[in-house]
Amino acid sequence: MESLGLPSLNLLRASHSTSHIWKTPKLLASNVHISHHFAFATPLSRTSAANRSRNPAVVDVRASSEDIELKQMRDMAAAKKRWDAMLREGKVKILTPREAGYAIQLSNKTLLDVRPSVEHEKAWVKGSSWIPIFEVDSELDMGAVSRNITNFVMGGWWSGMPTLSYNNQFLTRVEEKFPKDTDIIVACQKGLRSLAACELLLKAGYSNIFWVQGGLEAAEEEDLVREGPQPFKFAGIGGISEFVGWTDQQRAAAAKEGWGYRLLFSARLVGLVIAADALFIGVQQVGHYIQEMQTH
Repeated sequence: MESLGLPSLNLLRASHSTSHIWKTPKLLASNVHISHHFAFATPLSRTSAANRSRNPAVVDVRASSEDIELKQMRDMAAAKKRWDAMLREGKVKILTPREAGYAIQLSNKTLLDVRPSVEHEKAWVKGSSWIPIFEVDSELDMGAVSRNITNFVMGGWWSGMPTLSYNNQFLTRVEEKFPKDTDIIVACQKGLRSLAACELLLKAGYSNIFWVQGGLEAAEEEDLVREGPQPFKFAGIGGISEFVGWTDQQRAAAAKEGWGYRLLFSARLVGLVIAADALFIGVQQVGHYIQEMQTH
């Protein structure tokens, strides 16, 4: 990951704990709030032999959790400086979601969606190309199982975010699909992973790159032609927090929709509490039954 110019995946996931990252081209440290919830929700991404051959400096990091967290913070700070310069120098142009919509419709520019499948399948821009820079870790080896369990325990159950790994085929697939002189608009959910993707594309020789500031979550429904079952703003949420309506996106929607919308999630919360209480009582009864069996 280091040789790719990317910070650890753990810190890239911090984009899910912030809203509308970097509203100006200047990327200051104070604009990104890295929560511990996402800082350790996912172990460092793995690297394959193919990736090492293409990027020889890629190495696996083995360190204590404290060392890893410190390194992640430094990696993110370094990445933010590079991305700041990349935007400030005009190597990557900035578009708002509305400007991106105009560019797609009037100039036939290509929108490259780099989000993982769990976000893309909920909402996508009509006619866009989808090549994730990080994808859901679906391998069944012991390491992957351990990572998924850790992710779930450390907050995945609440946020609904799965364990993600760097997509080693990202650049290969982009290069197969798009010539180096293609005008490419790069977007993700909140704008952070797409910046990482822009940097990779820039290093690979692409010169006409546009970044969607704030990501698809910053888009209003009229900005882009959407396909999929949910609004763009809801594509990045999940888990129990989404079920009970305790996300920023749902609270904003509730303020517009009124009491009917709020009552729906209040009813879900009550149902969840009742279900949890019934489960607790059931476990207690099973425990008492086992104790009685053992005494006899």
